[in-house]
Amino acid sequence: MDFLHTPENQIIVGVAVAFVAVGVAALYLYSSKKQPKGCLNPENFREFKLVKRDQLSHNVAKFKFALPTPTSVLGLPIGQHISCRGKDSQGEEVIKPYTPTTLDSDVGYFELVIKMYPQGRMSHHFRELRVGDYLAVRGPKGRFKYQPGEVRAFGMLAGGSGITPMFQVARAILENPKDRTNVHLIYANVTYEDILLKEELDGLATNYPDRFKIYYVLNQPPEVWNGGVGFVSKEMIETHCPAPAHDVKILRCGPPPMNKAMAAHLDALGYAPEMQFQF
Repeated sequence: MDFLHTPENQIIVGVAVAFVAVGVAALYLYSSKKQPKGCLNPENFREFKLVKRDQLSHNVAKFKFALPTPTSVLGLPIGQHISCRGKDSQGEEVIKPYTPTTLDSDVGYFELVIKMYPQGRMSHHFRELRVGDYLAVRGPKGRFKYQPGEVRAFGMLAGGSGITPMFQVARAILENPKDRTNVHLIYANVTYEDILLKEELDGLATNYPDRFKIYYVLNQPPEVWNGGVGFVSKEMIETHCPAPAHDVKILRCGPPPMNKAMAAHLDALGYAPEMQFQF
């Protein structure tokens, strides 16, 4: 190994080491640039500024919050949610989970579609929120973990505002060119006006007709209506969701009575516990 100690070879070795160091640094910077760090903190609340508010109906609004920079990402894994902190009508602190309708491909901001209930404690906070105000957010949270292609098909059973995690998962699947998973969604509401994200959902059905199917169910439908009527039944699930199989999973999210009824339907239809997930 004496040849390493000659001045000429020491220079060559030094140059080689320098090239390796530069290469490693470049690779690190490239990977860091490719995967920007998320803005969320699972332990501490961080505040994000409301930059736009669109009133979609008498009790539903879409809130757009800015991230620190135009290239920042929220850093929320598919199917997980955030905790939002606010104050109710009595000034008491309240914390409630919500699922953004945006993905990390939507850089620089995130959006929440919120249905505000008359007696809802967090609903009061969102009703009072104005452009320029800040929302305290913590996360990510949630047990759902998704890897593209892990199942052949998802069946989704959503009620009311329970559509938001379904929409987030469906968007992530369909907009990923490497993911060929099929999505079958049954979405239940009381009236036509209660349907959240209808334009966006119909857009997914139009853009991905072979991979995304949606069936709307209304308890009080209009006179002209070609969707389901009443409550989501076992027969509706059998018709509009993929049959039980090892490569199929059914997701559900809705009011507690609906979740309980859907669990019973799924059990009766032969969906094993590992085939089911409730947000």
